[in-house]
Amino acid sequence: MQNSNSLWSNVTKKRVPHAPLKEELETDIAIIGGGFTGLSTALHLLNEGQKVSIIEAAEIGFGASGRNSGQVIPTMSGTEPDAIIKKHGKAGLRFAKLIANSAQYLFDIVKDENIACEAKQNGWFQPAHTPGRLNLSKKRVEAWSKLGGNVSLLNAKESADLIGSDQWYGGLLCHSGGHINPLALVHGLAANVKKQGGQLFENTPALTLNKVKSKWHIKTAEGLIIANKVMLATNAYTDQFERNLSPKQSRSIIPVVTYQMATEPLNKALRETILPEDHAVSDTRGDLRFFRWDARNRLITGGALINQRDAETRLKDIIGERLNQTFPNLGKPKFDYVWSGRIGMTADRMPRFYNPEPGLWSWTACNGRGVALSISLGNAFAKALTGTPIDELPIPITPIRPYPLHSVGTEVAPKLLAYYRWRDNREVA
Repeated sequence: MQNSNSLWSNVTKKRVPHAPLKEELETDIAIIGGGFTGLSTALHLLNEGQKVSIIEAAEIGFGASGRNSGQVIPTMSGTEPDAIIKKHGKAGLRFAKLIANSAQYLFDIVKDENIACEAKQNGWFQPAHTPGRLNLSKKRVEAWSKLGGNVSLLNAKESADLIGSDQWYGGLLCHSGGHINPLALVHGLAANVKKQGGQLFENTPALTLNKVKSKWHIKTAEGLIIANKVMLATNAYTDQFERNLSPKQSRSIIPVVTYQMATEPLNKALRETILPEDHAVSDTRGDLRFFRWDARNRLITGGALINQRDAETRLKDIIGERLNQTFPNLGKPKFDYVWSGRIGMTADRMPRFYNPEPGLWSWTACNGRGVALSISLGNAFAKALTGTPIDELPIPITPIRPYPLHSVGTEVAPKLLAYYRWRDNREVA
């Protein structure tokens, strides 16, 4: 049940899925969701000697972990570190430091676990599309530097040299960032979880999650897991297979569909002039311009739409024209792949971390920054599940607060793209 239209599902080595759960079993810790967070958490728990069982509703990599563009970004989207710290105090400071070090953490995991995923750690760049946004970049460099982030500010010429286009004014370069093949990474994590003794079951949606006396019971179509503790690691896909699994959590975010795209393989001459040092780039717009190379000379980019009608055809035209304007020597490229996935959004662009009952932990709302963040959160949740006090964790725990009129918000959210485009064309102070 993979997204067969994606670049990653077509170029990543095929694997045999693990069998579904068809029995009753007991475990120390059950994890619902076999994406980056669930698998990273499992690896840390297994290293602590815990017995861990993971159930994945589809196949490993079906959700956001296997569908994204593979940019490894150690910042949040639209949320400044000072705002995180102001809102959440000491927990916010610990979380901001986790974010600042999240890209390095991911690449260290890739190296330590010996995962072949086309990893390239040569920096993520956020160019400023107006002079006012460059002032914002300066503030971000200062803020993330204070938290230990390996960042610097580029001027307009340096930006043009890095991108191969003079349409930006400089910007924030995170040296620890980069890019990966996300599906290969999630497959590699799953293989290592299995190798270290973790139990993995695929095509096994969780139907109900209930506490019976002191144990958690997770019912599936043909099985039952009884666990001491549970991690719900389903992010924007919590209600994809069973609407009532955790309805309050599902309504605490607004799911948004985003599209990723990959061109046909381009020639070496173009590759030497567009992103010549192979950086990952995503700019300061709300209607984001982003791009990177893959290992086969395909340019990966994407975008969002207000109306999803005939999405693939329209995106090829819209995004193709954007690339043509950005890189005139490229022309309007041909796209071989267009695919989509969900991201969880919140009004303040902050993730949500939950501990609604003793022994139950979850999080949601990556806000488009889930790759590096999700891997790093594995360590944090492993600590939570093995007894580290909440006031020592690098995650700010909050009550679950569903959005009122959630269904209306979900319908309206794509239309906010028009507002983002309007704001992108306005200068900021």
